Amino acid sequence: QVQLVESGGGLVQAGDSLRLSCAASGRSFDSYAIGWFRRAPGKERKFVAAVTWIGSMTKYADSVEGRVTISRDNAKNTVYLQMNSLKPEDTAVYFCAADSAGAILIETITEAYENWGQGTQVTVSS
Repeated sequence: QVQLVESGGGLVQAGDSLRLSCAASGRSFDSYAIGWFRRAPGKERKFVAAVTWIGSMTKYADSVEGRVTISRDNAKNTVYLQMNSLKPEDTAVYFCAADSAGAILIETITEAYENWGQGTQVTVSS
């Protein structure tokens, strides 16, 4: 059973940096892509970034490209989301998700991801 556990959220000021972690367990993730999504207050969950478990192919949402870096440490079974120059509009609950068919093509829609973590809150004050 796939388990995803996010950590690293918190309250920061605009311009600060934050690194989120997603610890994955339960199976081999060789065929997977691991993604980050976020849900701002009153809005739908949206794609932020994703990385393939093998080969490190990445994809970013236009809204964060240049400020966000996704990476993974296979030895620790952990995917990271480094966020820099944070803005108040980055305030959201951030979710880690796993797509079992993501090794070939990284999807940006929530329906492609079968497993989800509980989320971690990121709040950016102005």
